[in-house]
Amino acid sequence: MRGQLLDAAEAFTDGPVALPEILSGLVDDVDRALREELEIFPVCHHSPSSALAMVRRLREKQPKVIYLELCEDLRPLLGELRNCRLPVALQAFASDLDGFPPDWGPLSVVAPITEASAEYQAIAYALDTPGVELVLVDRSADHVFQWLPRDRPESASPDGEPAGPDGAGAAGSAPPPDEAGLHGDAVGVELGDLRPRFAELEAYLLHHGKVRHWSEWWDQYVEQPLAGADYDTYRQVMVLIGSLFRRLTPEGDDRLRQDEDRERYMWTRMREHLGASGADPAHCLYVCGAFHAASRVEEFGTAVPVSTDEAAPRSGDGSAPSSYEISPRTATRWLYGLIPSSHSAIEAQFGLASGSVSIAAATWRKALTRGALKPFQLDGQQGGRKRPGRKRSTSPAAPEPVTDRLSSFLASPPALDGLDEAELLEWCVDIVRLARRNGYLASTADAIAVFETAILLAGLRNRARPTPYDFADAAVTCIEKDVVPGRRDVRRLCEILLGGDRIGQVGYDSLPPLARDVFDRLAPLRLDLTKRTVQRALLDLGGDPELVPASDLLWVLRRLLPDGAVRPIMGERRLGERSIQESWDLALGRHQRSIIELGYEGITVEQVLELRLRRAVWAPDATAAGALAAVEDSILYLGGRRLADELGARAVELLAAERTVDDAPEVLRRIRRLLAHYRATRPDLPAWCEAFATSGYAHYCTLLPTAFADEETGVRQVGAMLGFLFSMESLALSLGCDRVQLELAVRQSHPEAPAKVALLWAAQFQLGLLPLAELRSRCAELLTNPLVVPAFPQYLSGFVQALEPVPALAPFVVELISTAFARLPDPVLLPWLPKLITTLREQARELVPVLVREAGRTFPGSLAEVDSWVPPWSTRQVTGVTPASPAAPAGPVADLLVAHPAVCDAVAELLGCDQGWLPAGRSGAGSPHPATAALLGRHPATTVAVADLLSDRNPVD
Repeated sequence: MRGQLLDAAEAFTDGPVALPEILSGLVDDVDRALREELEIFPVCHHSPSSALAMVRRLREKQPKVIYLELCEDLRPLLGELRNCRLPVALQAFASDLDGFPPDWGPLSVVAPITEASAEYQAIAYALDTPGVELVLVDRSADHVFQWLPRDRPESASPDGEPAGPDGAGAAGSAPPPDEAGLHGDAVGVELGDLRPRFAELEAYLLHHGKVRHWSEWWDQYVEQPLAGADYDTYRQVMVLIGSLFRRLTPEGDDRLRQDEDRERYMWTRMREHLGASGADPAHCLYVCGAFHAASRVEEFGTAVPVSTDEAAPRSGDGSAPSSYEISPRTATRWLYGLIPSSHSAIEAQFGLASGSVSIAAATWRKALTRGALKPFQLDGQQGGRKRPGRKRSTSPAAPEPVTDRLSSFLASPPALDGLDEAELLEWCVDIVRLARRNGYLASTADAIAVFETAILLAGLRNRARPTPYDFADAAVTCIEKDVVPGRRDVRRLCEILLGGDRIGQVGYDSLPPLARDVFDRLAPLRLDLTKRTVQRALLDLGGDPELVPASDLLWVLRRLLPDGAVRPIMGERRLGERSIQESWDLALGRHQRSIIELGYEGITVEQVLELRLRRAVWAPDATAAGALAAVEDSILYLGGRRLADELGARAVELLAAERTVDDAPEVLRRIRRLLAHYRATRPDLPAWCEAFATSGYAHYCTLLPTAFADEETGVRQVGAMLGFLFSMESLALSLGCDRVQLELAVRQSHPEAPAKVALLWAAQFQLGLLPLAELRSRCAELLTNPLVVPAFPQYLSGFVQALEPVPALAPFVVELISTAFARLPDPVLLPWLPKLITTLREQARELVPVLVREAGRTFPGSLAEVDSWVPPWSTRQVTGVTPASPAAPAGPVADLLVAHPAVCDAVAELLGCDQGWLPAGRSGAGSPHPATAALLGRHPATTVAVADLLSDRNPVD
């Protein structure tokens, strides 16, 4: 084989270049792996051919020790797989970090297990066969995060490669979020990742293989040919592929460096176990990814025994000791358990094509039937059949000499299966039936078209028979057309047809104590909460008091679990209120992972909630508003006074330490609600409430002048501060605060923004520093100033915000808006109205109803009353008698104007005055108009100047 590859390299390259070295190295890697005394079993994750080869080899070799590439600290969980329905995932979880960046927490590592995987077959064989030892040799969960760079991206995989869609990504629709998200944001650990790390190579293979994504290429060119191959051929081909991908990895790749560290770790652990147990390597089996089977690290092999001391140097070939040392674990406390998984979750976790794991599972079942193989399965496994006991021979099969199987396998074309028309016809009929159920206008003609198109696509791609991927492409082409009228698209329907998205479940006995306690306490509901369907629970708390504890638990779960797990349809829980009847939609079966992860935090859900509330109020970014929310939650869900008083005392500390007022509206809303609750349920207020009132009064008085002047502080925040000061004033003064502090703060405030100016005027009015008459006068001056009128909506917004701290201003605000509508002309009012509406909507949305209610009390209730309605702020009285016009003043000016009326008429017409002439009086007999007399009295110089001017032009004796 080596000679053939070197001859081919020389013919293609015409000189000594890297290609001969690479091709020769491939054969060397295969030869090295096969010569190792400890048999290496190369696998690919979730590969049916790997699982089939594993079943055959285990029944033939019957090893006594199996070394498995899986996190070594997950070993105690493997026995719990008996109580689960696969697929599930082994999980290591840590929330209290020590030695890792705080922003990484919580840490989570998952290792999914499916029935059609080589690792599960090895686990089932080892656990159910007496005398067989299973040893996990990969790095621990703690080392997974130790080896990650400190500046890792959020979506980085444990090997440093960002997780993403497989290949062309567009192949297939995205799985439903609730199924694809079963692993959450955990880091995935898989057994045997085989994918080119040389982007150009992968693109080349996809292009010439006439496929769109890597999963389809692997299924066609590796899975199908190896499904029926013998063990030696399978083993040599997998090592060859692993060596090829390894040697084509770019130099300096961080992921390759981590892979080599993992290989050193695993070989070190295996040699330690061999030295401690005295096991014969010939009776052992090492199951690892094909990429690691072609390892070239110096620790490779078991030729030299090692000490059990972790720090002892080790060597790979006996010539020189290795300096590799396994670093100790951090002080992080790891918790372990099982969580449900699904095919779509595995695909999303490891960047596989949508539907590839389901197709692999269908291929596995079909190969078992075709080869008459009986897979290994744990006794008591949910969903499994009862199998008869296996007879185990007294001695394992003798090892056979290694022979070259690669030459014949690579030189001969693959055996092509003929077209299975019955299977393809069944697929076509079933996909049309599914399409009809999901709203597609599919018919028998579409089934025929799918059948013919699938055969055509297989021929174009040089395939003897259509694969599931060809069938899915044909169905999309012939049925989906250009729109998707149903809930699912056709590609998703093909995935369901070809095997579906199987979803695992963790059994009751394998759940943590908290999860079992939840299901036990919800047993009075008489529902099967393990189902993934949404179930409706009806609770008559008045007629059946036994359901009250279940109701309390449901409200706590609603606080802790994600949205959709526990959703109330009828009923609510607020301070001082309890529902008599409740209705819930429960989907705990879909959120089993979340319930299990709660079990990592405590024994009961109440303990978890208490821990979370404490953690929230003592966090570095905790705020007073958040602490008050924690107090409210503790009263609603936990009851008792001790925790609420402790959290309330922390709220006082946080409020005194805050230097901004961004959360002032939230603080005001929550403290008002809590004070109302305590006043209704207790004879006296808790000590922390009194301290909060006094501390808040002093705190906001201190920050008030700065908040008025700061441009970044909004009107809403300043209004909330004033609301706190005025609403808490009586309580604060009774506890020893001084009102002078508030008055000084208001006097020291000098805002420039119009809305804050209005707030300041309202505060001065509330304190008695600004009478209502003067406030009305200032607002009237604003309306008469044309430069201020465009900004008048901002003033109104400030006054509306002032309705919360100064509710007595509501009639005045109604008066102010009415006056503006009455005085402003249409050319000014019409462009001004949109700005007024948007300002009130953005800055005072919740206070506008208060204004509307006040307007409803002020204005008449019917249209007929409008004509006779008199505004309460108007001093005019409407009567039925028209008052007599005052007599015109006498004098030379009046006589002159009377003598020349045309001039006055022209000026009156220009000004729009139509009152007409007043009755003329005799000179010296009539009394002047009061307003005119007052005006002339205030400005005598003007009158004297006019008189002198008239005297010069008309001299008199």
